[in-house]
Amino acid sequence: MERSFKEEVKSLRLGEGETFRGEGILAVTKALLQSGVSYVGGYQGAPISHLIDVLADARDLLDELGVHLETNANEAGAAAMLGASIAYPIRGAVAWKSTVGTNVASDALANLSSAGVRGGALIVVGEDYGEGSSIMQERTHAFATKSQIWLLDPRPNLATIVRMVEKGFELSEASSSPVMLELRIRACHVHGEFTASANRAPAISRNHPLQESDFDYNRIVLPPASYLQEKLKIDVRWPAAVKFVREQQLNEFFDGDLSRIGIITQGGLYNGTLRALQQLGLADAFGASRVPIYCMNVTYPLVPDELVRFCTGKAAVLMVEEGQPDYLEEALLATLRRAEVNGTVVHGKDMLPMAGEYTGEVLLRGMSQFMQAVAQYAPGVDASAIAAITEATLSAKQRAGGLLGEVVPARPPGFCVGCPERPVFSAMKLVERDSGKFHLSADIGCHLFSTLPPFNIGNTVLGYGLGLASNSAIDPLFNRRTVTVMGDGGFWHNGLTTGVANAAFNQDDGILVIMKNGYTSATGTQHIPSSPQQDDSKAVDMGIEKALASLGVKWQKTVHTYRVAEMAETLREAMRTPFKGLKVIIAEAECQLERQRRLKPQVAAALQRGERVVRTRFGVDEDVCSGDHSCIRLSGCPSLTVKPSSDPLKVDPVAHVNNGCVGCGLCGEVAHAAVLCPSFYRAEIVQNPGRWERWLEALRQRVIHWLAPDAAAHRGAAAYPTGLASASTQPVKTV
Repeated sequence: MERSFKEEVKSLRLGEGETFRGEGILAVTKALLQSGVSYVGGYQGAPISHLIDVLADARDLLDELGVHLETNANEAGAAAMLGASIAYPIRGAVAWKSTVGTNVASDALANLSSAGVRGGALIVVGEDYGEGSSIMQERTHAFATKSQIWLLDPRPNLATIVRMVEKGFELSEASSSPVMLELRIRACHVHGEFTASANRAPAISRNHPLQESDFDYNRIVLPPASYLQEKLKIDVRWPAAVKFVREQQLNEFFDGDLSRIGIITQGGLYNGTLRALQQLGLADAFGASRVPIYCMNVTYPLVPDELVRFCTGKAAVLMVEEGQPDYLEEALLATLRRAEVNGTVVHGKDMLPMAGEYTGEVLLRGMSQFMQAVAQYAPGVDASAIAAITEATLSAKQRAGGLLGEVVPARPPGFCVGCPERPVFSAMKLVERDSGKFHLSADIGCHLFSTLPPFNIGNTVLGYGLGLASNSAIDPLFNRRTVTVMGDGGFWHNGLTTGVANAAFNQDDGILVIMKNGYTSATGTQHIPSSPQQDDSKAVDMGIEKALASLGVKWQKTVHTYRVAEMAETLREAMRTPFKGLKVIIAEAECQLERQRRLKPQVAAALQRGERVVRTRFGVDEDVCSGDHSCIRLSGCPSLTVKPSSDPLKVDPVAHVNNGCVGCGLCGEVAHAAVLCPSFYRAEIVQNPGRWERWLEALRQRVIHWLAPDAAAHRGAAAYPTGLASASTQPVKTV
């Protein structure tokens, strides 16, 4: 996992009436346990990756309650788990990143929705829409309406989020339908408090299992039962859901003295809407707004009589709906027209952007425009004053930019320092110098950063684990062999069946490079079947190599990623070999982030005990560096940068390795494989050295002092300081 939540999960044991303090995802986890959930599953993905991580760290508590936890191979597997709630009164919850995860799970979800459920079925989806998103810009709303899955969108407030989780199970059972709870990134990480309830041990659990099966043909999605299911959706389940939402008052009304106008907002946008009103002087920091607000914690199904009640008597309302299409605005217009509420003007996408995240700045502009347009219906509101406040607030951003003197350069994401996937693309750049550019089908994961400078490698990306499948039409139509890159996370998620099995069955002749770093690194380094270490709850020895061999892949080679020259030669061999069929190169090296997290506590403990510890660092001899920076173009490591040369005769800056270096050795390997300048050196920094090392270091310093001119010796001491008396720096090898 990216981090441990062992301390935070202690709050999951809080009892009745105690105060819970923490962040959104932890509150969701507590709410699941308070709701008597019997099983939980999911697949990691931003912004809800750590929901499964939290539950994994709380395994002792889950065992006490009898709750089953499953870390699923993909989102389809997670959604299929909810089948337990179709036949039995068992509450279950699953989680994943939306909308990509929902797309993967769509087959199971459609069947689940059609069959209906007896036990509450809750799907927690991380609504990854907007500026911080890593996926295509789509919304969950369309899928919810397509399959008639009720959609909760709670305002980012812990008490509201917890209530929506608990009521979500009740809504699911009251209407025999699955329910989605969408959480934007701000809701996932919002901090606050709520009054906890006691955890509920489920009636049916691992501690109290079912004794016999329950069969009902009408729950099977097969004609003629499926026709009945469709009728039940419309005639029974939908009205039951609307009734439950109304009676339980899941949507919230906030009064204000400006009664002739109003704002209708998605629950997830409530905080941003209120903040915009506060900046305009129309609300305070505690949630009291002068403008009446209808907060839709349930965005599907809508409750028509609530919308009509809120809009009746108002001259104008503003619909705050993020993204497109404008489902809610169109539904509001239709609802008011049917109810013959013709005196209320509806604003929405005419004042707010059709697409894109509704950030604070966007909402401020929209609210300002709305208030200026309806100022005549708002006693005491001065349109010119609203315009002035808006201009003053937004101009602060421009003034801040002016203080910088120039535009801040774009800072796209990239590989971490020491990432074991970077060397593979360095090798590909070397192969490109000989063979020319080749087509590469990319895949979801950290390795997708290869599409950015300095590599610019990767022509298409179609979905997680689908790189090889997307390459199936490219390779036979190309005049040379093409390459696919897939992570080990993608391999186990979808790539094994849709990619490798498909390619082996059709005898495709492409090249597949599998990045075997041991984890699903892009989502927080969660464990997968081929992870190097597993806890007692997981199987071991499920290797990628074994899976490939079982599918009949005969050409496969494993190469350590940091061996750039060997990796480049293996790629050339795969392109030239007369072997017909899928060729797989397993690029193996542990994720550097996870490696550092594993080693740092061990090193700290060794130093505490006074043991000898050796740390590797790389550097550049600026006297040798030519300043052409080919090493940077072939590596792209953030720790490899430039600095002004101390030699006044050198105009160009020289390469420099900063203190972020983790000693992976890529810079030296690239310099060697590409036959670049020999300016890189490798140094071993010894902490807690022995007597012999201390004596040898002192002798070396004396010899350097005797043989080198004073100026050079001074410059060398400044460049390579020994630091503390207990440490010594030893140049070991020049590449």
